[in-house]
Order: sequence, then structure tokens, then C-alpha cells
Amino acid sequence: MRALKAAAAAGLVLAALTGCVREGGRVDMGPTGGTPVEGGTATMALPPAATPNWIFPIGAPGYGASYNYGIQSLLFMPVYEAVQDRAAGKLTTHGPSTLGLEPRYSDGNRTVTVPLRRGVTWSDGTPVTARDLEFWFHLVKANKRSWGNYSVGTMPDNVKRFETLDDHTVRLRLSRAYNPDWFTANQLTLMRALPQHAWDATSDGGRIGDFDRSPEGARAVFARLTRHAKRLGSYGSDPLWKTVNGPWKLAGWRDNGQVTLVPNERFTGPRSQRPHLDKVVFKPFTTAGSEYNVLRSGGVDYGYIPPSVLAQKERFEDRGYRVDPWEGWAATYIVHNFNSTHAGPLLRQLYVRQALQHLVDQKAMSEVIWQGSATPTLGPVPVTPRSQYLSKGMERERYPFSVARAKALLKAHGWRTEDGTAHCARPGTGPDRCGAGIAEGTRLELTLLSQSGSTETTNMMQELKSSLSRAGIDLTVRQQPLNSVLGNSVPCTAEDPGCDWDMSFFGTAGSWYYPLNPSGEQLFSTGASANFGNYSDAKADRLIRAVQYAPDMKAVHAYGEYLAEQLPVLWMPNPAYQVSVIRNDLRGVEQNPTVTFAPQDWYYVKKAGQAGKGGAS
Repeated sequence: MRALKAAAAAGLVLAALTGCVREGGRVDMGPTGGTPVEGGTATMALPPAATPNWIFPIGAPGYGASYNYGIQSLLFMPVYEAVQDRAAGKLTTHGPSTLGLEPRYSDGNRTVTVPLRRGVTWSDGTPVTARDLEFWFHLVKANKRSWGNYSVGTMPDNVKRFETLDDHTVRLRLSRAYNPDWFTANQLTLMRALPQHAWDATSDGGRIGDFDRSPEGARAVFARLTRHAKRLGSYGSDPLWKTVNGPWKLAGWRDNGQVTLVPNERFTGPRSQRPHLDKVVFKPFTTAGSEYNVLRSGGVDYGYIPPSVLAQKERFEDRGYRVDPWEGWAATYIVHNFNSTHAGPLLRQLYVRQALQHLVDQKAMSEVIWQGSATPTLGPVPVTPRSQYLSKGMERERYPFSVARAKALLKAHGWRTEDGTAHCARPGTGPDRCGAGIAEGTRLELTLLSQSGSTETTNMMQELKSSLSRAGIDLTVRQQPLNSVLGNSVPCTAEDPGCDWDMSFFGTAGSWYYPLNPSGEQLFSTGASANFGNYSDAKADRLIRAVQYAPDMKAVHAYGEYLAEQLPVLWMPNPAYQVSVIRNDLRGVEQNPTVTFAPQDWYYVKKAGQAGKGGAS
């Protein structure tokens, strides 16, 4: 998840959009035409058990859910992000919704200049300048280990010098030459302009200064902002979060995760980004079933249906909705905790991971549980929508479903089954032994933390538990709300309290949403903050670095094929982000593959015989 999400590379045609692009390159999200009307309220349902819980635009580990980022981007204009070029049918990183204009690379790709849009102000009237970008850089540099997007060697490590050229231009002197495709997609999209004039204080009520310009001051400022960000119940009243520069401002943020936004009347960005609606409500639900009931009663304008009821979509179409699966540029997986106090030695054995992968019946899960709305995940590069990043080698399923192959792998390495559960009968490190750290008599028992609130996820976990049991692997599934799973699945060492979890799943709507360049520095490089399972492999690290440096497809193909073979995670079916159900009179909705949303583009159209404002009140 992006988390657990990122933006696409500048200027590259998104081959991945082939699944939703219609004739002429236009993304067709339903009926067009009609007479637009200003005003109205749109209520959008959030994913099951998904509770927005982080407003500070520097995300902390465990708070990287895509809906957190999506809401932040409506309050604080992103410098770069995925932007739909409707005319060309592609994604770029800059456009009307971004603060940054097209970046310029020079000095053999060792320098990048970032120009900012002029005339944009904060909601208190203060101009947005390069100083606000410098403020962000100082905060992440001094607090990188507390930043959810940090991985060793990348931003901010790869910036030798941050230079302010003028009030609206900054220049990054890089540590080496980088692939512009990768650097724009995976590094520049992390940048944020933060209101330095309002936030640069080390204590509540303290004076505003240039404290961020020293490491000690930056740490104190960051600590203060983080303390406020953890006070979820006070978001609506906290003056810190009232200084915004996006098209929306916060009207309410409840403890249960319901977020209400209203137009920022002092928004000075492009006119095309000024909202048409009076209000947008992001509504949380504990389960997909509860959302479905509210949707059927008309309580949601933009919601979703479980894939299991896709065959009944005509009922919604007859009631004035359109049904549209939202395909995501994502991979879905179960995290292996290689440092688990219990199962770490087991999961560090490649043959154990191979046996587990042979026991995932992705085809059956996709067809039966997801009603055909999911596709296999075969490695770290998404199989669909298709892209230039997928090699022929990555299209092959290396570990097809086979209980017999899983049993054979375990038997060949010294495992015997008694009372239904396999145990290690030949300890040791030889090629026919159980492996390092696995004592004689060790039972193949694993515990999995899994996201609650989704019937499909529950059914997948039950199917997986059943498959594993056929090979003598005892799986215990513990379901928790999404935020709890994320919070309990952070990187850890075997000595840390709370590192006793073996596996973790939070991917009902896709586990990780990629930039267009699907490199794995945040997921699979040693020490990365989103490397929740503590995976570490020297060759994988080298291949990931090659993707960052080499401006061709060979590097990303080599990376993808190696990780598909090595199984740093357990690949699972990748579902559509959601099967959306949208009111026909709500227009301007584009379902971006990177799962960002832009309610400033939404508007109602007048129904036959209707006068005045459109939309729900």
C-alpha cells in the first residue's frame, strides 16, 4: 500500500493504462454531458476497516496508507505526483494540481532543478516559496529514520547539497548520476512544501524561527509536529493543520476516521483546481458488508461493492449508478518476518518460502473469491495492467499451485509429518537438512496477522490455511483492523518486544501501489522503512541500485526476475483496488491507477426537471 503509493515518471506513456483507456486516449469513467451545477455534497466510502489517522505530510512508519496520502494531498499541494494528462492518455508528474513545474536535469543527470509555480499562497496569505521546500528537506534529513518513505542511500542521502536559487526555484546536487525516470518518479514525488513560517517552532507557543537549519533544531521541530500528528481527535481544532495551500481545507476529522473537507476559499492555485462541490465527506466502514448496506440505501455517492456481487451490478445501474472496477498499479503479498522470534529461522530458508508459494492457489482465489476481478502477482513488477517494465521472464509463474511439490520440498529437507503437522527430523545446515537455527522437533507452525473487515480477505486466509494444512503447515490467522496490522508489522529485530509475528497481510485492496518505475528500494532493500519483514539480500540490493542508476529496461527486468525467484514475500492475487459504484449524476471522476483522487474535479449535473443545486445535501 503506499502506502504505500507513489507517483508516475514524468513524460512517459503509461502502457499500464491499456485496461481503462478508451478511444482517443480518454479515460471513460461513465456518462458525460449534461448541465453542470455548482455545489452539493459528495460522500465517498473508504475501504473496509481503513481509518485515516495521519495528517502530517511527512508520514511515519505504520501510517503510510494510501488514503492518508490522498487526503493530505488535497490540503497540501504536492510538489510532484501522478497527474492524468487526459489529452495524451498518460501520467506525468506535474500538471495543474502540482506545485512543481517540469524538473530539469543537467550535469550528466547529477543535478536536478525544481521550479515552483508562482503566485500560490498559504491560506493565511503568506506566499509559498522555496523556503518551504527547504524546510521539508531539513526535517526529513535530520529525522530520516522516523520517516516512512526512507530507505538507506535514497532521499535525502542521495542529495549532496540542497540549493535555493530564488524564491521559486531549488536545485539538488546529487551524489551521483541517476536515471531521470526513476529519480523523478521515486524521489521528487516525495518532496513537500510545508509552511515554514507557521510550523518552524520547537515548542508549543514558542517563537517561529529558522530552527530547522540545524540538525538539533530540525529534530525538535519534527518531534513537536509528530506529537500533534498523533492527536487524532484534535485535528479539526488544531491551528497547525489550518495553514494549507491546497484546494480543500479541513472541516472535521473524527476519531472514527470520518473526514470532511470544504473548499479552501483562499486557494490561489490554478483556477481549474478550484472545487465545484460545497463539501466532500470520506466515510469509514468497519466491513465491506456495512458499506454495501449504506450504499444500497443511497447513503454513499461514491462507494464500492464486494466482487462477490458483481453479477448483480445491473441492480445498481437501474438505480442510477455506474459500476467500474478501479484497477491499481500494485502488487499484493503477505509479508514474511525474517526476524520473527519464532519463525525467523524457518522463513529464512528459501525452500520453505518456495513450499509456501506452491500452496497459494492464486487462480482459484481469483476466480472464486474475487469473481475474476483479481490477477496473479508473480513478482515485484505488476503483471497487469501491462507495462514496459514487465519482462517475458516475469510473465511465467515460477511456483504454480501444487501440494505435491510443496510436500516434496519439505521432505527433501528433512521434514516429517505426524499428527497433521510437519516437524524437523533432520536438523543441520546440509542440502538435505532443515537449515540453520531449526532444532530437531521444531514444528512447522506459523502465525499470520490479517486485515479484518473484508469477506474476500477472510475467505482467502481460510483457503490459504486449508492449503497449507495439506502439506503439514499449521497456520493460525489473527484478524485485526488495518491500522492495527500496519502498526504491529513494523520492522523489528528478534530482541524487540512485539517481533513475535511471523507473517502479515494488509492487501485487500493491494499491498503496495507503485510509481511507474516499480523499483523496490522502499520495499526490499536492506533497512528500508517499508521493508516490514526485514528482508536483506546483497544481490537484491545491487539490482535495486542498478534500477536507480541505469536508464534502460534491462536493470528493472533483472531485478524483477530475481525477486520473483527469491520470494521476499508471499505473492497473492492482486485485486482491483475496488469495484466502484458511482452516482451517474456525479461527474469528473477519474480512477487513476495510482489510486489518488481529485474531488476538486467532481461536479454534479442537473437531472431532468431539476432546478438549483445538484447532489446530496
